[in-house]
Amino acid sequence: MKTSNKPLYCLIIALMAGASMNAQFLKKLAKKAESAAERTIERRVENETSKKTDQALDSILEPGSGGKQAPNTDPKDNETPPNTDSGSMGSPGTGKSGQPTAKSITVYSKFDYVPGDKLLFFDDFANDFIGDFPSKWNTNGSGEVVTIDQLPQKWLEFIPGYGIYYLPNIPDLPEEYTIEFDLLTNGIDDQTSSTAGIEVLLSDDKNFEKGDHHVEAFIPVGQYALFSIGLRNHSREGGTTINSDVKADIREAVLNQPHISIAVNKARFRLWVNEEKYVDIPKMVPEHKLTSLKFNVNGIQDGKEQIFISNLKVAEGGVDLRRKLISEGKVSTNGILFDVGSANIQPQSMGIILQISQVLKQETAMKLNIVGHTDSDGSDESNLKLSKERAEAVKNALVSVYGISSDRLSSEGKGESTPVGDNSTPAGKAQNRRVEFIKI
Repeated sequence: MKTSNKPLYCLIIALMAGASMNAQFLKKLAKKAESAAERTIERRVENETSKKTDQALDSILEPGSGGKQAPNTDPKDNETPPNTDSGSMGSPGTGKSGQPTAKSITVYSKFDYVPGDKLLFFDDFANDFIGDFPSKWNTNGSGEVVTIDQLPQKWLEFIPGYGIYYLPNIPDLPEEYTIEFDLLTNGIDDQTSSTAGIEVLLSDDKNFEKGDHHVEAFIPVGQYALFSIGLRNHSREGGTTINSDVKADIREAVLNQPHISIAVNKARFRLWVNEEKYVDIPKMVPEHKLTSLKFNVNGIQDGKEQIFISNLKVAEGGVDLRRKLISEGKVSTNGILFDVGSANIQPQSMGIILQISQVLKQETAMKLNIVGHTDSDGSDESNLKLSKERAEAVKNALVSVYGISSDRLSSEGKGESTPVGDNSTPAGKAQNRRVEFIKI
C-alpha cells in the first residue's frame, strides 16, 4: 500500500516558515530593544545636561552655592512669594529652585515698566479663608479663594459664567496709576475656546456695568492658534474710537504663571506680559473719567479650565522716576520686589533699576545711597539683616547689569524701624517693603 509523503512535506514547510517568522520577530524585538536603549541613554544625557546647565546658571546668580539652593524655611515678609515648580503651573524664567535664571535677568534688564509709588490697593488674600469670596471684592457672579498644589500663596478663582469682579472700596483711579497681578491657568489646551481669557475693565461705573466711559483689555488664553490681545474704548461723547486686536503670541506665557503689568498715564495705556510690552496706545483712555477697576472671564469650561489671579496691586504714579530723582534728590519705591525672606530681586522689578542707572549715566557726578526697608514680620534683627541684604542686592544689580561704578553707590538697611504704612494690613506691609535712593 502506498503512503503519501504530502503531510510530512507540509509539516516540514510549516516548521521552516515558523522558524523564519521567529527569526524575523526576534530581529524586530532586538531592534526595539536597541532603540529603547538608545532613547534611555538620550534621556539620561538630556537630564544630566539639564542639571549641569541649571547648576551653572545658579552659580552665576548665587556665587559659591555650587548650584544648590537651601530650602526657604523661615519666610519673613508676607509678599509676593517665589515661583514654585509644580508641573504645568510653573513660572517662566525660573530655575528648579524657583530662583530667577541668568537668562531671565538679562531679558528683564530692558524691561521699562515702572510701578506706581503710592499704594492704592493690594490684596494677596492672606486674610481670607479658603473657599470664601475675598472680603475686599464684590461680584454678581461667583468665585472663591483657593490654594494651588505647592504654590505658597492664595489665589482668587473666577468661576465660569458671566460675572463682574470689582473692588468697591478702592479710591477713585487717578490720572496716572499702575495695575499689576499674577495670572495662573489650569486645564488650558488645544481644545480651549478662542474666546477664553480674562478681561481687565477700567470704568466710570461704581457697580456692575461697563459705564458711559470705559476701556477694555482682553488677555486670551487659548492655545490652538495665535489669539491677539483685544482692546476697546468708549466714551459717551465720542463713542468707540478704538476696537482692535494687537498681535501677541502669549500662548506659552499664559500657561506659566505670567505677571501682568498695566500703566495708565492720562490718556496713554500700556500693557506688558512678563517683560514684553505688547500694548502702547497714546490716546486710549478717556481722560478724567475712569474710576473703577473690574475683571471678568470668558469662554472657559466649568470643571475643566480654570483662571486665577493673585497679588493684585494698584498704585498711583508710575511716572518717570528719573526726573524726580534729579529734581528732588530722593525717590522711594515699593516696586522693587524680592522673593520671600530673600534678597533675590524678582526680574520684573528691573524697570526701576534701569531708570536709576540712566540717571547715574547722565549725571556722572551723582552718588547714591540705597536704603532697604521691610515690614514688621519676623524679628527686628532678621529684618534689619534682610533690609541690608536687599539694598546691597540693588546696588549689585546697578553695578553688574548696568555697569555703574561701585564707588558711586553705598547701601544700608533700616529693617522695620521706619514704617510708612500699617503693618497690621497686607496693604500697609506692601507699602513698608520699599527701597529708597538718596543723593549724597
